[in-house]
Amino acid sequence: QVQLVESGGGLVQAGGSLRLSCAASGSIFRANAMGWYRQAPGKQRELVARISSGGSTNYADSVKSRFTISRDNAKNTVYLQMNSLKPEDTAVYYCNADYGYLEIWGQGTLVTVSS
Repeated sequence: QVQLVESGGGLVQAGGSLRLSCAASGSIFRANAMGWYRQAPGKQRELVARISSGGSTNYADSVKSRFTISRDNAKNTVYLQMNSLKPEDTAVYYCNADYGYLEIWGQGTLVTVSS
């Protein structure tokens, strides 16, 4: 089974940028979609961004124009470029692979945005 490992989280000041990476141990080519989700303390996990196998993307309204999701099938890696970060972006960010019959989650990476 494919495993997902996120990296790139950390502490950043408001207005700064981070790039998250999600490296898969196997092919993501056949995944229907790859996504980034986040969970802030005391809140439910929510979709941040999603990219389909065909390259179509969708974003949460709160991150549109600030975040960009991309995928490199050759490297089996998905990225989330986060710009103009806000304190409310603070959360654990999880990578997700949706194969239709199966969903796989990574362990998450913590992003903390200080004001």
